[in-house]
Amino acid sequence: MVEEQLKDDAGKKSPITTANVFSLVFFSWLTPLFRIGYKRRLEQDDMYEVPPEDRSEIAGRELQRCWDDELKRSAEEQRPPKLTKAIIRCYWKPYALPGICTLIEESIKVIQPVLLGRIILNFANYDPEVTRSLYGYAVVLWVSTMCQSMVNHQKVFLVQRAGMKFRVAMCHMIYRKALCLSSAAMGKTTTGQIVNLLSNDVNRFDEATVFTHYLWVGPLQAMAVLGLLWLELGPSCLAGMAVLITLMNIQTMFGRIFSVIRSKTAACTDSRLLTMNEVVSGIRIIKMYAWEKPFSRLVSEVRRKEISLTLKSSFLRALNMAFFFSSGKVILFVTFTVYVLLGNPISVSRIFVAVSLFNVVRLTVSLFFPAAIEKLSEARVSIRRIKEFLMLDEIKNSNASPSPDDKKEVSVEIQDLICYWDKSLDSPSLHNISLSVKSKELLAVIGQVGSGKSSLLSSILGELECDKGTLKVNGQLIYASQQPSIFPGTIRSNILFGKELDPQKYEDVLSACALKRDLDLLPNGDLTLIGDRGANLSGGQKARVNLARAVYQDADIYLLDDPLSAVDADVGRHLFDKCICGILKNKARILVTHQLQYLNVANQIVVLNEGRMLAQGTYAELQDSGQLTYLLEKHREEGQQATQKGSPRKRTQSQESIHSIRELAELPAEAVQTLVEENRSEGTVGAGLYIKYLHAGASIVILLLVVLFNILAQAAYIGQDWWIAYWAEQYLTGEPVDLAYNVGIYGGLTVATVVFGIVRNVMLYYSLVKSSQALHNRMFNAILGTTVHFFDINPVGRILNRFSKDINLLDTNLPWSIVDFFQLLLHILGVLFVAALSSPWILIPVSVLFLLFYSSRRYFLETSRDIKRLESTTRSPIFSHLSSSLQCLMTIRAFRDEERFQKVFDDHQNLHSSTWFLFLAISQWFGLRLDILCSMFVSITVFGSLLLRHQLDHSAAALALTYSITLIGMFQWAVRQSAEVENMMTSVERVMEYAKLESEGSWESKEPLSPEWPSQGQVTFEGVSLSYSADGPLVLKDVTATFNPKEKVGIVGRTGAGKSSLVSVLFRLAEPQGEIRIDGVLTSKIGLHDLRRKMSIIPQDPVLFNGTMRKNLDPFDQHSDEDLWNSLEEVQMKDVVSKLPDKLEAVLAESGANFSVGQRQLVCLARAILRRNRILVIDEATANVDRSTDELIQQTIRVNFKECTVLTIAHRLDTIIGSDRILVLDAGQIDKYDAPYLLLQDHDGIFYKMVQQTGKLEAAALLEAAKRAYDSRSRAHTANGHATTSADL
Repeated sequence: MVEEQLKDDAGKKSPITTANVFSLVFFSWLTPLFRIGYKRRLEQDDMYEVPPEDRSEIAGRELQRCWDDELKRSAEEQRPPKLTKAIIRCYWKPYALPGICTLIEESIKVIQPVLLGRIILNFANYDPEVTRSLYGYAVVLWVSTMCQSMVNHQKVFLVQRAGMKFRVAMCHMIYRKALCLSSAAMGKTTTGQIVNLLSNDVNRFDEATVFTHYLWVGPLQAMAVLGLLWLELGPSCLAGMAVLITLMNIQTMFGRIFSVIRSKTAACTDSRLLTMNEVVSGIRIIKMYAWEKPFSRLVSEVRRKEISLTLKSSFLRALNMAFFFSSGKVILFVTFTVYVLLGNPISVSRIFVAVSLFNVVRLTVSLFFPAAIEKLSEARVSIRRIKEFLMLDEIKNSNASPSPDDKKEVSVEIQDLICYWDKSLDSPSLHNISLSVKSKELLAVIGQVGSGKSSLLSSILGELECDKGTLKVNGQLIYASQQPSIFPGTIRSNILFGKELDPQKYEDVLSACALKRDLDLLPNGDLTLIGDRGANLSGGQKARVNLARAVYQDADIYLLDDPLSAVDADVGRHLFDKCICGILKNKARILVTHQLQYLNVANQIVVLNEGRMLAQGTYAELQDSGQLTYLLEKHREEGQQATQKGSPRKRTQSQESIHSIRELAELPAEAVQTLVEENRSEGTVGAGLYIKYLHAGASIVILLLVVLFNILAQAAYIGQDWWIAYWAEQYLTGEPVDLAYNVGIYGGLTVATVVFGIVRNVMLYYSLVKSSQALHNRMFNAILGTTVHFFDINPVGRILNRFSKDINLLDTNLPWSIVDFFQLLLHILGVLFVAALSSPWILIPVSVLFLLFYSSRRYFLETSRDIKRLESTTRSPIFSHLSSSLQCLMTIRAFRDEERFQKVFDDHQNLHSSTWFLFLAISQWFGLRLDILCSMFVSITVFGSLLLRHQLDHSAAALALTYSITLIGMFQWAVRQSAEVENMMTSVERVMEYAKLESEGSWESKEPLSPEWPSQGQVTFEGVSLSYSADGPLVLKDVTATFNPKEKVGIVGRTGAGKSSLVSVLFRLAEPQGEIRIDGVLTSKIGLHDLRRKMSIIPQDPVLFNGTMRKNLDPFDQHSDEDLWNSLEEVQMKDVVSKLPDKLEAVLAESGANFSVGQRQLVCLARAILRRNRILVIDEATANVDRSTDELIQQTIRVNFKECTVLTIAHRLDTIIGSDRILVLDAGQIDKYDAPYLLLQDHDGIFYKMVQQTGKLEAAALLEAAKRAYDSRSRAHTANGHATTSADL
């Protein structure tokens, strides 16, 4: 089970909970993990559990409590609730500690330039007393750097941990809310939006918490620095501060613009992820319709808008970083120009104290302060979006289970019920419904497509709110949905659904639901893993697992929404006799069905039409009334037999049930494709990946220009510092100083620094964002072009994870880290260059430092890469769980299993948090050790300069000392950024992996086909065999058959016989052995689109996509409005669509949720009518519709597809009994292939037995229909002339 797997993966107890103070300060509790990571690849078992206070359930409950309090207060104060207030109230205390650390760290940074100024001022003074004080200053400077390092890393770890806690708590709340959304609220949001909230919006908390404290620490530090600068430079410092404040205001304005852009970008991302979710979920339909190109255009258009907005925000980031890079130089230029123009001489000590002080305040005011505004602006947008989601209406579930002391009889009582799905529509969904059902009773609900059958069950479940009337439920409800709810996990976990395993009961349920034979033949039995929505199970298997889950729960009242439609008559009879009327016989049952042969057993029958009760009564009463003779005439004989309880009919059913069990024991099970674990790369990220990534967005010429501008910007930056030092030296010589010349050169270098800084950042950001766009497009095109098998073995959440989280990293985080690393690298090289010019000996400790850094980085990356990769893979199950939960929301709520699903979600989050928490901690472990090495380097530089000060140039040594102090944070940050870039490159690696997926084949034919092909519609199978994997069992075995032009062929077989696999190979969704020809042309030589466009299919699972009705019918805009309306009229959907507000332009709900399953099936038929191809495949298309609608569909097919070859897969035998021939499949082989009437002459044949399972009168009617069809055809019969059967092999 999923819960057990998560428990196994939880990891070891975190040593941080028992670590001593020394271990906490130096992060030594992580050292054992680094030793393991250096020796071998880390696995999930090596991860430590997340600390208790950071667990999803604990953090989530705390924030939920504060949010509930805020809702109450806002209601009392009559104001809108504010999610920000709830967050602050919940977390201000733990978040205050890193604020104190921030203040201490920034205070130390202010003190360091003062100490440095004392050293430089007395550098050339050789008095012994002064020398002793110099060494004292040097010691204090070194101690301050050590303290700064320790405080900084504790601060960063605490704020990042706080950000993680905010994010995890918010995810908990979002998921909890998703489980409670009402049907109306579901129409206001989408899966894409919720995925985006969980993948991108909540990440703003991780980013915002890092910088928020600088909003109050920054101004305090600026005032302190202003005071110190006044002491050094007097009023001239105000000019520099004025420039700093101006830049700060500009960057604050940028922050507001960020907020607007972020809001628009989030909406685009919502739309893209919604479309991606639909593409991945409906990929079979998209491929069979050859609709890849319109979906590609749709995603490309949304992505183009998203990238356009991302580029705008990237340009603002580029300007922000350029301002940070050059602001110090502009400030110094303005300050010293004013200073000298006022007649003051400049000195080396003043220059470098001012440089150091301005560098300190520049970092805070022009980088951290704007970053805080930017990230908080983005966080505000995310908070607003999350608040809007949290404010959506929740389901009002009044139909709760009875309390244990409630002794009332189990019942459902409805009186004059009126319900609306959409109150904007005039007519209610249910109108004046009155019925009651008690224990041991079976109520059958029938009616045409869209008559309100599923709505009736929804109202009983509380999903559809009661507008008028009364609805009372006494007893525990359980629901089996029309579209099977299948969750990722094992078959057993799907059936148990959180209940304890009772072996005897479990065996009884498997037997009653005809699952034992399937499970016996599966490689791992009921422990076989199945994917999202049961993609690797057959339709019948999904339906039976769905029913078994409901039966195992042992509730009082069972709501069964057409559970028999997806299985053949044989299995259907078994399920009805042994399950619905067997194991559940003592329960209250409401059965929605289109299988009218079972109505005679029902205690009551309700007939619905357009939400109203057309008729109600027993089978005999409805017969006598004559109201529904056209529906019930076939079942008169059984109805007469069933009028009395305990009649011989029940014994007859029992005998038939025994027969069906014997037959079921012989059934083959269809092969199940098991899921694969998500791939995780090993080893270093190679240089080739960097080259491919950079080259994806820019040519070599552009990249070389970027490098050139980076070098020029850095040269101008260093040149300015060197020039002002040279300028100061001129005052010491006593000669006149050419002020205009010096200011001119100084100003020119300042302008060059600004211009080159902006150009290089804009070019680099543009190239990197374009790389992200190119890689996204490659990945999406590869996803569209890969085989269906890939989607069967990979969960939806795993694929969406790469299109959400990984692409978001490529869009925003990775470009910022790369640009930052480039700037830092060049700055460090510049510092070392200047230091080496003044003191060549400094290269010795620098070389040692470089080697230590390089080896430390290698040691760190061995562990961090694995943890980052684990972090990516543990993120996928969160999205898979969300996707499956939203898809099966009614089932979860009907089973009252929200708490368990919330717990599984929390466990998934905790698993992910365990890796993320470790990633944050190991980054600080690494950074602290780098800072300690840097502090040692500073101490060597300072003490070395003091020892050798007699031999050093005064200004050059001062420049070297100033730069060495800046190295403290910069050097370790650069190394960490390089490691962070490599860690983030794992996302590029993951995107590249999907960009290289195996292609299913060319869409277009190499040689052009005749426009008239196929003119006849003849389909030939020659020795076709199929296995879904290299070592898997054959699901089709040497199938040889011919379907003649214009022939109508029915394809039948028990569940798992290989019927849908036959469709897969015809459409080349899977490549078989053998040959398939259409009008003599080998299909394997035809382009996939050329092949699939020439065939129409009405699929087993009706899929509608988000968008207008027009786009769902005609995505290529090939047909006129008249054609569209005619096709809808043909399938009796014209009235339904014409009542929509915008008719053909009406936007459908996600997955077409505003239509019933049967109505969606009719829309799929309308698509097929529009295509008018020579070959039509109908795959269980009438399973979810009533008999009259089925007859309509058959009549429509006879009229519109008279000249076509029609292949119909059906479990309803009356659907295909009039076919020219019927192909009977058994265990992947052809058992028989002949006219229906002739097949019925073989009393030992599979087809004859399937007909007999429908009941005596139904079987007689089918035989008569087959005889009429046979007699009406003039062509001669040739026994098995067109197929090789299993008997021939």
